[in-house]
Amino acid sequence: MNLYHAIAKADPASPCIVDATGAVLFTYGDMFRESARMAAKLGHLDLAKGDRVAVQVEKSPEAMVLYLACLRRGLIYLPLNTAYGEHELAHFVSDAEPALIVCDPAGRDTFAGLAGGHVLTLDAEGNGDLMEALGAVPADEPVVDCADDDVASILYPSGTTGKPKGAMITHGNLISNGETLRESWGFTGSDVLLHGLPIFHVHGLFVAANLAMLTGATMIYLPGFNTAEVISLLPRATVYMGVPTHYTRMLGESSLDRDACANMRLFTSGSAPLLPATFAAWSERTGHTILERYGMTETGMNTSNPLEGERKPGTVGPPLPGVEARILDDAGNTVGLDEPGALEVRGPNVFSGYWRLPDKTAEEFTDDGFFRTGDVASLDADGYVSIIGRNKDLVITGGLNVYPVEIESMIDRMAGVLESAVIGVPHPDFGEAVTAVVVREGAQDVSERDVITWLKDNLANFKVAKRVHFVDALPRNTMGKVQKNVLRDRFGDV
Repeated sequence: MNLYHAIAKADPASPCIVDATGAVLFTYGDMFRESARMAAKLGHLDLAKGDRVAVQVEKSPEAMVLYLACLRRGLIYLPLNTAYGEHELAHFVSDAEPALIVCDPAGRDTFAGLAGGHVLTLDAEGNGDLMEALGAVPADEPVVDCADDDVASILYPSGTTGKPKGAMITHGNLISNGETLRESWGFTGSDVLLHGLPIFHVHGLFVAANLAMLTGATMIYLPGFNTAEVISLLPRATVYMGVPTHYTRMLGESSLDRDACANMRLFTSGSAPLLPATFAAWSERTGHTILERYGMTETGMNTSNPLEGERKPGTVGPPLPGVEARILDDAGNTVGLDEPGALEVRGPNVFSGYWRLPDKTAEEFTDDGFFRTGDVASLDADGYVSIIGRNKDLVITGGLNVYPVEIESMIDRMAGVLESAVIGVPHPDFGEAVTAVVVREGAQDVSERDVITWLKDNLANFKVAKRVHFVDALPRNTMGKVQKNVLRDRFGDV
């Protein structure tokens, strides 16, 4: 079934998107009507079912309309982080070959030099040439039939080879995960979701926004996260979904107290590990226990602490209904309780594979259909999963995924650099901070500022190292592999 059909069950008269003042920007009826008109316009551009639409725009209600229009027309939606620059965008465009790119007006020239298809604009206020012709387009565009295994979106998490792979997320994946979360988290049409997340990310789009729209809930739709604004709006909301950074920053404000949270029924945290200290401090200050869960770009949500029952700090809860999880040792045997091992998952939430990479897809799945997450985890006697680490060296900073090899490759291209290693170290605000360890070439005078400036000029800001350390040589094992555990031990507290 097309995900759009599931969303279209909401009451057309109910508010879908409201702003910080409480003004209704779009009812569900408005969303259905405007997305139909936009879908018709996309048809006028000769976009057909299965064509890709790449979107790099600031968050706006109209951007959500575009997302629904793509679903409605059976197009494949490619949300792109607004921090990505030309170096990164060139790969996405080359790999996905989008028939349409929608970007902020400031990005038109960049994309015009990369794209072979149409390039249209949409700004943060909902204006742009994408919108200009909608007034003359009728709102009767039919919904394209889609099967559960038809691709609804391609997402590009950072890749371990330096070239991100496109994860194909199907309509069935999104419907299954949304319906599971609706039941597991008790979502109803009377909920009000305070939405301060970006919509180019799984958390903000496929967890937060999809879940709200599948239940007919209202979203207080913020352009982004602002600590004071979010706290001031909690009395009007019932649910908040955030990353650990949000919670640490709110705890730094005296205005956060039990009165501010009196109307709330649920706080969830994901996209990065939540420190037990943050978990405890939030409970003490607000009287609410944060519900931590675990998901991936390729799978959506896999596990969750319970809505009713114990929410254990340092864990991400049991597998969600319909999701199977197992933890194996290097020999493929199930590990004992509280023992670390490789986490694998299987279920209707798991993606269909990597775009145009059948060999890589086969490599990441077991013969019996489990997806190798690349995470190291353990299971306790109550069935709660704890994520211990990542065997793919992934760094999660501020809820965003960073793979070290991409940053290392960029640093190694610098004049005066012999080699580098990138690690994640604990950070009270971002969860983990990207940290580079660099070996200079000969007597070259490369400074920390030089490396950070180089990275800022070439990569998205969230990938830029917060600190750069210099060493005479990188520690290696007998096989020549850099011992990043040694580097984390040495620089983790610096």
